[in-house]
Amino acid sequence: MRELIRDNNLLLMTISRFDIAFGFGDSSVRETCEANGVDTDTFLSVCNLLSGREHEIYSVSLPSLMGYLKHAHSSFIDLSLPKIRHKIIEAINYSETNEVSFLLIKFFDDYVTEVREHLAHENDIVFRYVEGLIEGKMDESFEISQFSVDHDHMGNQLNELKDIFIYHYSQRGNALLSSVLFDIINLEKDLMSHFEVENHLFVPAVIKLENKLRLSGKHVSEEEEAMNRRVETLGEREKEIICCVAKGMSNKEIADALCLSVHTVATHRKNISAKLEIHSTAGLAIFAILHKLVDIKDLNPYANRT
Repeated sequence: MRELIRDNNLLLMTISRFDIAFGFGDSSVRETCEANGVDTDTFLSVCNLLSGREHEIYSVSLPSLMGYLKHAHSSFIDLSLPKIRHKIIEAINYSETNEVSFLLIKFFDDYVTEVREHLAHENDIVFRYVEGLIEGKMDESFEISQFSVDHDHMGNQLNELKDIFIYHYSQRGNALLSSVLFDIINLEKDLMSHFEVENHLFVPAVIKLENKLRLSGKHVSEEEEAMNRRVETLGEREKEIICCVAKGMSNKEIADALCLSVHTVATHRKNISAKLEIHSTAGLAIFAILHKLVDIKDLNPYANRT
C-alpha cells in the first residue's frame, strides 16, 4: 500500500473515499482492503484507472464501488465546494468591484445547486436502481444506458469560472485568489476522474449485471415482489395451516392435528386467502411448494384441489 501511494500521491483521496483507515503500516493492498471490508479488485481497478494503468484485469464489486462513489459525492458537497466558496468570499475585493463580486458568488452558488441536483439524482435514482439489481430486482422503467447518455462530468462551469477570474477579473494582491483558483483546478480534475470511474467501471459493471439478470430470467417481477411482501405478513400458525391444506387435509383434520377448533381453522384460512389473494386449495398447494413451506413429495396427488 505504501508503494501505491509513493507512485501516485493523489490516491490518498481514493483511499479515503473507500473509507480505508490510515495507519496501515507495511500491510499489503489486499491485507489493508480486507481489514477495512473493501473489495480488493475494485480498489485496484479504481487506482489503476486513475493512474493511467490497465484496469480491466480486475473484476468490480458494485456494492464496494458504490460505497466509493457515495463518499466522493459527500466529499464534493460537504468539503470541496464549501471550501472554495469560503475562499472566493475571502479573496474577492468587494470595495472595488462590488456588483461583479456578487455576480461571481451567484455564478458559483448556481453551479453548486446544479451539482447537488446531479449527485442527488445519482444517489436517489441510479444507486437505488443498482441496489435493486444486486437483489435480483429489475425496474423495467429504467436502465443504466439512460444515465450514461445524459451523464456530465460537471467540470465545464468550473473551467468557465476560472477563466473569468484569470482573464476578466482585475485585482491586485492575488495570493488568496491564486489559492482558490488552484482549488478550482483541482476540483475540476477530481470531477473528471470521478466521471471516468463512473463511465469506465461503474456503468459497464451495471450493464453486465443487467444482461445477466435478463438472460437468467431470475429478476423479481412487480407481481413476485408484491407476493413476497404478502408472505412476510403470514404468521407461523398460518404457514402451518397452509402446509396442511397443501397436503390435502380437511379443516377437521387440520384442527385435530394442530389442536385447534374447526372454527379457528376456518378463520385462519379466510385470513390466509385475504392476505395472499389465493382462494383455492390447488393455489395454496402451489404457493406452499414455491415458497418451500412443503416438499412436493409430501403432497397427496389424489386430494381434492378445488
